[in-house]
Amino acid sequence: MSLFISFEGGEGAGKTTQAAALADRLRQTGIEAVTVREPGGTAVGESIRRWVKGVGLAPETELLLFAAARAQLVAAVIRPSLDAGKVVIADRYADSTVAYQGFGRRLPLDLVSAVNQMATGGLMPALTVLLDQPAEAGLARVAKPQLGLPFDAPAQEGAPGRIDEADQTRFEREGIAFHRRVRSGFLKLAGQEPERILVVDATRPAQHIAELLWPRVQGLLGR
Repeated sequence: MSLFISFEGGEGAGKTTQAAALADRLRQTGIEAVTVREPGGTAVGESIRRWVKGVGLAPETELLLFAAARAQLVAAVIRPSLDAGKVVIADRYADSTVAYQGFGRRLPLDLVSAVNQMATGGLMPALTVLLDQPAEAGLARVAKPQLGLPFDAPAQEGAPGRIDEADQTRFEREGIAFHRRVRSGFLKLAGQEPERILVVDATRPAQHIAELLWPRVQGLLGR
């Protein structure tokens, strides 16, 4: 049975850790899982990733580059994987664009929504896990990464990777007010779509979070 799940949250929320843990657990039960990250996951997406992380961009340019990477990821990896009956787990997806470019950069939300619609073709996850924590806590975790967290994998179609890796300084350099707006944006989205977006306390132990999510995923898989 195909299923699309995304992990969202601010910097240092543990999205990549949870995405990898869920994929491993699914595979252990015999379910084929594909992990993807944003921006990235395709040759085009990885190139865009390098551009958006290290150079100064207008907010509108940033929005369109993220959308281009997402459109390619949906067309080349996500839709084909779902069509093949696989579970797709995304480390960030369209909600990040609303939170970061809409609320964080303060671009018009109707513009962000229209761009997201074009990039996704209307494809949204059945479940989005929002790993929520105070912005200050997330930035502190990024500044002092814990040993054992997964880091970048080689660029390839559908390759997972750590969204908080050392070269991601573009957003980390933003002031705390920016990150608070991003968090507020995510929480507003969760309030608007409570059936899709599950808010989880990201300050809890990683294993506890993984165990909390597993029954919800099993239910969506009809198990």
